[in-house]
Amino acid sequence: MVTSRALAYLESKKNLWGSACGLLGLGLTVAGVAGAYWPVVVAGLYGAGALVAPPERTPPPPFERPSEQLDAVREDLGRLREYVAEVELPPAAEGKLSELLDVYAALLDPGWPAQVLAAEPDAVHALARAVRLDVPECVDTYNRTRWWTRLTPGGESPERHLERQLSVLSEEAERLTADLQDREARRQQTHTAYLEERGRS
Repeated sequence: MVTSRALAYLESKKNLWGSACGLLGLGLTVAGVAGAYWPVVVAGLYGAGALVAPPERTPPPPFERPSEQLDAVREDLGRLREYVAEVELPPAAEGKLSELLDVYAALLDPGWPAQVLAAEPDAVHALARAVRLDVPECVDTYNRTRWWTRLTPGGESPERHLERQLSVLSEEAERLTADLQDREARRQQTHTAYLEERGRS
């Protein structure tokens, strides 16, 4: 432990800057400037160099790259599909949910759509939240509420709530897709403007 700290200090910027300034002090000593006080001069210059050395840069933690995040969400979508396949849903909700999951799968396609998605952290977060939290919660609460409704019928049906929830998620997915499409359209327009400007110059 002590040895590793000592080695770390030897390689640190403080020691390197201090050593450089200390060598300057030795040079002054050889030139006859420091005189009898040369140890104080060398030590003082070393200390001054260590003080003015730039601070050590602590590297940021190695967070997941966007592509790695999408790989994880893609795997979670596969597990979500398996889960949904085991649950009995009303036909209308089942169809709507199938379409929604197909949209998620298209956005997560390993090709260029995923590259566009990976460039938008908010979109990645929204999609991950939908796959990992929103859709499973919709299906699970429907299942639970349906059981209680059989015991105490009346009130708004769980099927209606499920359809409303899936409609909201579908609208959210449409907005997400439209935003990504708009981003690509702006990129195309920017490139067109660049080429036209280059052609005029």
